[in-house]
Amino acid sequence: MLSERLLKALNDQVNYEFYSAYTYLAMASYAESQDLDGFANFFRVQYEEELFHAMKFYDYINQMDGRVILEKIDQPKVEYDSVLHLFEEGYKHEKEVTSRIYNLADIATDEKEHATISLLKWFIDEQVEEEQNFNTIIKKLKRIESNSAALYMLDDELATRTFTPPVANA
Repeated sequence: MLSERLLKALNDQVNYEFYSAYTYLAMASYAESQDLDGFANFFRVQYEEELFHAMKFYDYINQMDGRVILEKIDQPKVEYDSVLHLFEEGYKHEKEVTSRIYNLADIATDEKEHATISLLKWFIDEQVEEEQNFNTIIKKLKRIESNSAALYMLDDELATRTFTPPVANA
């Protein structure tokens, strides 16, 4: 059974994952308003991933005989200076998610809650990938600078990204 402290922290993360999904949908909307459908697709896929993450925590809490408490979702930022700024903010957001996952892992480790530690190992590995994705695109955008042809090539590349839910043991 989960301790009250760990259950609260996991519930906070469920809500933060839903906020993350909402944030990425707002980012997709910004990209669409700039006629960058590929960039919008990138953030729509991020949205789907965050919903998957939220439900992974949701299901785990229920599996551990806890109760999920959903809270109000704050409005995400909706205006950005550029596509580069959009990705820099996304990268910053992913770093915050990583910090939160690490905090959960610290609590689970302190409490010797091995099932939660196992769950969080998946999320820790996932965060390495998430941060790398953002960092790679930021580097590309910085190299592109004001080359609109290169920007549209990257937009086309990001249009091909899809969300495939991980298999059962993930």
